[in-house]
Amino acid sequence: MTGFMKKLAGVGIAALLSATAMSSAFAQEVTLKLHQFLPAQANVPKLVLDVWADNVEKDSGGRIKVERYPSMQLGGKPPELMDQAIDGVADIVWTVVGYTPGRFPSTEVFEMPFIMTNAEAVSRAYWIMFEKHMKDTEFKDVHILGTWVHGPGLIHANKPVAKVEDLNGMKIRGGSRTINNLLTRFGATPVGMPVPAVSEGLSKGVIDGTTIPWEVTAALKVPELVKNHTEFSNKALYTLTFVLAMNKPKYESLPDDLKKVIDDNSGLEFSAFAGKTQEASDAPARAAAVALGNNIITLTDEQVAEWEAAAAPIIDEWVAEVTAKGIDGQALVDEARALIAENTK
Repeated sequence: MTGFMKKLAGVGIAALLSATAMSSAFAQEVTLKLHQFLPAQANVPKLVLDVWADNVEKDSGGRIKVERYPSMQLGGKPPELMDQAIDGVADIVWTVVGYTPGRFPSTEVFEMPFIMTNAEAVSRAYWIMFEKHMKDTEFKDVHILGTWVHGPGLIHANKPVAKVEDLNGMKIRGGSRTINNLLTRFGATPVGMPVPAVSEGLSKGVIDGTTIPWEVTAALKVPELVKNHTEFSNKALYTLTFVLAMNKPKYESLPDDLKKVIDDNSGLEFSAFAGKTQEASDAPARAAAVALGNNIITLTDEQVAEWEAAAAPIIDEWVAEVTAKGIDGQALVDEARALIAENTK
């Protein structure tokens, strides 16, 4: 091979290596760290967050890579997730809004007792009201990708609970300030703890029971730890609000076409999908508790009415509290009820 041909071959190899490097860099133009508190195999990470992340990667042509960090692998505790998104410790977080009590008060309207119908309808209403009331106020420091709720909340306990009075003196884990207030009104002693701590709390007797939806009971082994589960007929004692939140500077740093990829996979329809998907996981988890021979207490409409009456003051108290902060609480309750009814099929 002549010197010229060797030089030409060298140039060709260099060009090939350069193109390969450019292709590799192009394929990983943006890396987003997604942080959340549940194990990777739990329903929400597996059926909602991974679906979102996979779609974003696919629709970006590989230019966005979403690294998934379950079980608080980036450090900190679940109540710190929102600040991690704001501060850029994580690029995206999924969290329970109620882990930071009173910080996002408008979201609590969807946690009011017996207000929800189904998770898809409530999640749609939540997104609509988020855009109207919360986007540029309470959530101005983050870029929200989705807002949703879980399926009907119920009580899982170490003894049967059928009447409000049955909760007297029981230590029950609540997932948010609203739920803890509700438990207090029912005569229970509320114990605030993030959901990953529930298994240990039940096994060590720190709590006598917990309020969570069916879908997460399997991952937490709740049916093995307590044998009584109280359902509220075709209604829900409560629900919790979630957000998928992105660091605002990170979102704003994206080129327009990649912003569009994020936007196209977020918003109203994603929120509705997330709520519907999470609630769909209730049935298999309930079936597992039935298979264990556990005591499923399904209250009659008359019994539920007694619980509703006992819970009613919680809504009035919340309205008064947020109104004192300059938020029209009654208007939010009325709007939420109307939107939930409109979106319930």
